[in-house]
Amino acid sequence: MDWLMGKSKGKPNGKKPAPEEKKLYLEPEYTKSRITDFEFKELVMLPREIDLNEWLASNTTTFFHHINLQYSTISEFCTGESCQTMAVCNTQYYWYDERGKKIKCTAPQYVDFVMSSVQKLVTDEDVFPTKYGKEFPNSFESLVKKICKYLFHVLAHIYSSHFKETLALELHGHLNTLYTHFILFIREFNLVDPKETTIMDDLTEVLCSSSSSGSSSNGSGNGSSNSAGAQNHVKER
Repeated sequence: MDWLMGKSKGKPNGKKPAPEEKKLYLEPEYTKSRITDFEFKELVMLPREIDLNEWLASNTTTFFHHINLQYSTISEFCTGESCQTMAVCNTQYYWYDERGKKIKCTAPQYVDFVMSSVQKLVTDEDVFPTKYGKEFPNSFESLVKKICKYLFHVLAHIYSSHFKETLALELHGHLNTLYTHFILFIREFNLVDPKETTIMDDLTEVLCSSSSSGSSSNGSGNGSSNSAGAQNHVKER
């Protein structure tokens, strides 16, 4: 569980930013693709009579399985050679081991660390209890926030590095729907710092505004205005 307590650090590497490539996933013909037109803003709201931790646990577990499945569809294209770092646009992410040591790893290694660690947590009765009367740990919400942050990294990497493969498999509608649902969920309960998701604000604005104009304007206000400037620098996290 210690892996979840590591902190991400970002800093410019002193190099001139590389010219930003055209983002295929922002093309209108692809952003319009969904597998449902359901109002996700209503879907993510906490139902009456449902305990908050129960709701967070249920949704977090579901998102984990769906994001893991979505990644598996392109995993054969995400290799140590094609993705030598865990990169999203101009940001590079590092893993932190149980001792807090910063580890530079390939994207597939990073994703494996994420999925293996989250799998261990969501199946741990002491963290994600399923038996009646079993209480959630005091650290539960903070753990959910860490999990959601890392799941966001995986989703963002799929868009940034493997959208062409997703298109070829005709799974971009599934990816867009999953991303929209996930973003509105983490916004509803403030599970991920807006600074962490700024890197994908352009996509979030397009996908989530059509799903919930109110959520889009409220949720992205902390970071969307800075997204263009943020992506002009190579960062490490």
